[in-house]
Amino acid sequence: MNCEWMKVDQHDAEPFAPSTLFSQRQTIMESKSISEGGRIFQSPVLEALTKTHISIPLVIFYGIAVAAIWWSIDVLHLDVVATIALFLVGLFFFTLTEYTVHRYFYHMGTDSPKKARMQYVFHGVHHEHPRDKKRLALPPLMSVLVASVFIGLFRLLLGEHGFAFGGGFMAGYATYLLAHYAIHVYNPPKNILRVIWKHHNLHHFVGDTGAFGVSSPFWDHIFGTMPVDPRLKRAQKG
Repeated sequence: MNCEWMKVDQHDAEPFAPSTLFSQRQTIMESKSISEGGRIFQSPVLEALTKTHISIPLVIFYGIAVAAIWWSIDVLHLDVVATIALFLVGLFFFTLTEYTVHRYFYHMGTDSPKKARMQYVFHGVHHEHPRDKKRLALPPLMSVLVASVFIGLFRLLLGEHGFAFGGGFMAGYATYLLAHYAIHVYNPPKNILRVIWKHHNLHHFVGDTGAFGVSSPFWDHIFGTMPVDPRLKRAQKG
């Protein structure tokens, strides 16, 4: 497999291609619903609630994952092997959820100023300010809400086994947050993890119509959304 695309780096990549997300920016800015500096709300209280230190959601979600394992084994007395298996399945299921939400919600088509603003508030501001450390994860209030909804849903659908499955899902989300934060804050490591740095930088700095997986490029390969090799694209234009 040609891996030249892995050489793309956020510090030396070409400007990203026009995209559905950024095609709406002019409308949003003209409506004055968001500032040039990335401010989303005029209210300082609401604006503060959109930001967080990465450690807070990591403690929340990894903590829930550990608690779910303990609850399943020690309180519900579920089989240890079955609990671990459900945990791993939940973690894997999160990677599909991550891909799906990123592709179809964060990069949804916009046909009105309201939808354009919603898209920008949820994700576009991150594309415009990708190195803003305080906006690389859900703030605490939203983190608790999201965790409660998903754990409750898995409990409803899977019964007692939903805790182990949900714990894996929470661990997957926490790992995604950690990876996403590291990608935007630190330089790529000189090991196999470099792959996810390069993959996400394709999404940000080459074109956001592909490379929707963050913690892994697996689903991009499965669903055919791997970006075209930028060097090959340049060669074809030449």
